[in-house]
Formats: sequence, structure tokens, C-alpha cells
Amino acid sequence: MDTPVFRDKPVSFVRRSGRMSEAQDRAWADHSPFYLLPVERGTAATSVRAGTAVDPAEVWGRRAPLTVEIGSGQGHQIVAAAAAHPDRDFLAVEVFRAGLARTMLDADREGVRNLRLAEANAPEVLEHLLPEGSVDELWVFFPDPWHKNKHTKRRLIAPDFTRVAARALRPGGVLRLATDWQDYADQMRDVLDGAPDFDRAFAGEWAERFDGRVLTAFERKGLRVGRDIRDLTYTRVSP
Repeated sequence: MDTPVFRDKPVSFVRRSGRMSEAQDRAWADHSPFYLLPVERGTAATSVRAGTAVDPAEVWGRRAPLTVEIGSGQGHQIVAAAAAHPDRDFLAVEVFRAGLARTMLDADREGVRNLRLAEANAPEVLEHLLPEGSVDELWVFFPDPWHKNKHTKRRLIAPDFTRVAARALRPGGVLRLATDWQDYADQMRDVLDGAPDFDRAFAGEWAERFDGRVLTAFERKGLRVGRDIRDLTYTRVSP
């Protein structure tokens, strides 16, 4: 029997194998051939093997500005953005298959054809799947806050993340973040302020709310319980 191989670093998610609904199963079967990027795996089910970068012009059939959303959930944000901006290309990165199925279903209903999905661990997508400097905007909206002290090491936004984000973004590209957990917002800002590859693109304590971010049920829930929504925006500096 083969010995199981595990990642040597914690990831920002716990991937549970929940059942999909019949509609989600149908959406996966019907739409994944078009929307889902084939990913060569490394050590784990959601890993990306080094040296297997895609060619965006080949994937989307054109050359256009590329926006990547990390942790796209059920796809409400990325589908709305792709529908509103047919001149841009979009990539949704998510590890939960039910959310990806819902994203495909909604994208097909909206006639969205400039969107693709990757079922993979986001840092590995930025480091291995996407060519260096290929991304114009990178979005990280409401990542899991891992609010217990013993779990904060799982948070996505950490110094290692800035390295792979800088690799994927073109010089002048934009990194947009949002969270409704104040201590995570503080951590995000500290990490990005200390990253040599990024400059602040806002004045004052926090960035203005990104106009392109739709008000999702997740954000409404945070507002209902009295949490402040914190936005941050950074620019990739030239090497």
C-alpha cells in the first residue's frame, strides 16, 4: 500500500466531503467540461503540480485583463463581475465542489463565457498554475478568519502569500481584500504594509469599499451582527 503524502504546511481550509444536490451533480456533469480548468495534482487532492502553468490566451481564447478571485464560494461575486465585464477574463479559485457547481450553474444561466474555475489550493494556483505576471487583479473577499488563537496559523493572508501573489500579479496590478473580522483586518494590513512587493493604494486607515464587490449574503450577515467591513487595496510594485 502506498504511504499517504501530506502537505508540509497548513492550508487555509478544511475540505469536507459533503454530498452535492442532484442539481449540483447535473451542473457539474453538464458544465465542468467548459468551465473547469484541468489541474495536474501534486501531493494532495487540491494541489497543483509545479511546472504545469496554463496559457491564459489559450484557455480564454483571447488576450484580455485577468481577474482572479480566491475563495469564490458559491460564485455570486465572480459571476456578477464576469457578466458585467465581458471585455475581461475571470478565474474563480475554490476547493469546495458544491460551490463550484453552483457557480457553473449560475454562470451558464447568465450566459457568462469569460469565466473559468479552478478546484485547487489558491497559493498553489498563484505559484504554479498561472504564469508569472499574468493577473491584473486579485481578489480575496471574506476569507475564513480562523478566529481561534490555535487556528490563526491557517489564515491565508500571511507573508508567504504575499510572495506568490506578487509573482502572479503584473507590475501595477491590484490586490483587493475585505474582511468583517477586525483582528484579521489588522493582520492583513500589517502583512501587506510589510511586503516589499506591494504599496498601499489608499489613504487613511482603510480603503473605500470596492464598488465592484456585490453585497453577498455573507457580508449581510456580518453587518447584521454589527461587524465593520474592512477593505484594503494594494498595488504590485515594479521589480
